[in-house]
Amino acid sequence: MTRFGSSVLAATIVFGALVFLASAHADDMEGMDMGGGDNSNSSAMGGMGAHMKMTDHMTMTELRPATAADTVRGQEIIRTMREKLAKYEDANVAIAAGYVPYLPTVPQDVYHFASRERTASEYAGDFDLAEPGSLLYEKKTFGGWKLVGAMYDAPASDTPEQLDQLIPLGLVRWHAHTNICLPAGVTEQDVFNGEIHSRPVARNFNDPGAALRMRFGYLADPRFGFTGTIADEASCEAVGGNFHAQIFGWMVHVYPFASEDFKVAFSLDAP
Repeated sequence: MTRFGSSVLAATIVFGALVFLASAHADDMEGMDMGGGDNSNSSAMGGMGAHMKMTDHMTMTELRPATAADTVRGQEIIRTMREKLAKYEDANVAIAAGYVPYLPTVPQDVYHFASRERTASEYAGDFDLAEPGSLLYEKKTFGGWKLVGAMYDAPASDTPEQLDQLIPLGLVRWHAHTNICLPAGVTEQDVFNGEIHSRPVARNFNDPGAALRMRFGYLADPRFGFTGTIADEASCEAVGGNFHAQIFGWMVHVYPFASEDFKVAFSLDAP
């Protein structure tokens, strides 16, 4: 396949996938109760960006000892991001540039404003600190958005050595979403398109879980999805689901606006 063809395919797949990023990342965060103590995928969504950790559903690169070259590169990354992305402190400028907020009504610590064009380019191997696939914002207490960082992507086929060339593994841990079981009636393409309901859902006011399922679809079922209890192919097939060893490519968050301290700027924790 030509580079152009790969870019078109990536655009088709990734744009829909980004609709799902908010719920996708939630599986790797510390769970936060959204009310009612529900132990499900949706209960973790409030913790998006709070703290990422290794799980059956998240693969991370190993953190390497930082070298002198990593330190120089880290300073360059922070300086470049601050300079090139400062214009997006006004979220309206970001939206005008094609960065679309995803699931803005779902409580999260960090919200992704994703660019279809840039994300497709990143998945095709075109990496540019000045043009990230997604911008990361926090909601301000009295309205509006605060720019805190950016998310960069890389092809799923990239090796640790290739990822190290983009943002050094002595500074960050790149992550990928793995071992995902989707329920019957929900395909990988549905996930890419942000479709989380396998069929029309009727509101049942006598069912206390109905509202949750209306809002989050199969994510309300703790067995499936990016925080699901099922993390192997045999168990997935046993319940009629479809298993995916990996969905999306490699991803990393960087928070240069919070601090020049590498422990903050390149942390797994949102600032």
